[in-house]
Amino acid sequence: MSDDGKAPDEKEFSSTMRIDIPPDLLEGQGQKVPRMETAKIRVRPNLSKTGRISAVSTADSRYDQLLQSIYDAALITDLTGRIVDSNIRAVEFLQYSRLEFQQLNILEIISGADTGLINTLCQNLQKEKFGLLQAYCLRKDRSFFPSEIAVNLLKFQEPKLCFFIRDVTLRRQAEEMLRTEHNAIQNAGNGIAIATKEAKLEYVNPAILKMWGYDDQNDLLGGDLRNLLTGLPATEEMVQSVLTDHSAWLGELVAKRKDGSEFDIQVSAACNRDTDGEVAGMVVSFVDISDRKRAEEALRQSERQRVMLASVGAACHHLGQPATVIMTNLELIKRMTAELNNDSLKKILSMTNEATDSLAEVLHKLNSVNEFKTVQYLDKENAQSPENVILDI
Repeated sequence: MSDDGKAPDEKEFSSTMRIDIPPDLLEGQGQKVPRMETAKIRVRPNLSKTGRISAVSTADSRYDQLLQSIYDAALITDLTGRIVDSNIRAVEFLQYSRLEFQQLNILEIISGADTGLINTLCQNLQKEKFGLLQAYCLRKDRSFFPSEIAVNLLKFQEPKLCFFIRDVTLRRQAEEMLRTEHNAIQNAGNGIAIATKEAKLEYVNPAILKMWGYDDQNDLLGGDLRNLLTGLPATEEMVQSVLTDHSAWLGELVAKRKDGSEFDIQVSAACNRDTDGEVAGMVVSFVDISDRKRAEEALRQSERQRVMLASVGAACHHLGQPATVIMTNLELIKRMTAELNNDSLKKILSMTNEATDSLAEVLHKLNSVNEFKTVQYLDKENAQSPENVILDI
């Protein structure tokens, strides 16, 4: 309750002023604190004139106990920034003794700060409940650390500023690591997606949009991961393996682009766990292996060509010698029967000679083949049947 017996406005307790002092102002480490006039702040007294004196000793004791028990480093200053009190954590953080603090101004602690900071705080804390600074603090040995500083106004008989300093080095490192990892994922060549326990997409990186032919990630977010893939049994196996069995899954699947075309991908999926180690969904990585598949198919075709051509060459070699013998023997038979007046025999020998000439021509063509191609032979309705194709020479 306020002094006039009315409840304070709840909005007053949620007001916060935020000030960032970036690290590029660290050149202010050696600055001298200028002399400042005391800012004037109108404060309503919290104690009646009759009860103020009797409450001072008790209030001071409780105030000191509270100050020393605060987790953050706490520095109490006057309205010029001169430090008048500190707690044990401030001694640990900043390496000054409590007596040494009383010889300093808060501007010597907050790197890059100037007189305008105190004036701004004093002005705004008349209407705001809190001020929040993001800055670097200087220790006694002149080393510095990133900090988050909450400032509020202590409405004592003589108003004071209270600075609560928290070392956020670990948090800053974690944020930098998260930022680095996020940039790595955003710029990765592989498609990366995060899905919920229901396999609903909640994050996709730009590589996925490019691979699947989408312009906006909102076209995919909220949709089912399985809609990106074909081959339902294999896709369900992946989802069940990760979300039900909690085991990693690696395999090859076929994906369907926005335009309906399909392409081959390699999928690596694993559980996504929260800070408590509980499964919160799954993380899936996609690699487009269409080029690799085409290269593998081309290699298989090349090997098939090589094997078939080697087989044809071997067949020609083995058929060449018998064919030569047959042609030679036919010529001998033709000479031996030249004096015989047998038209039927002559006709048979002539037909046989033509056949051997054709055989010689085929063997010559087979020896000249450098590409294994087949052509349709008999059945037009089943052109690709093995029984319906022969070597094209």
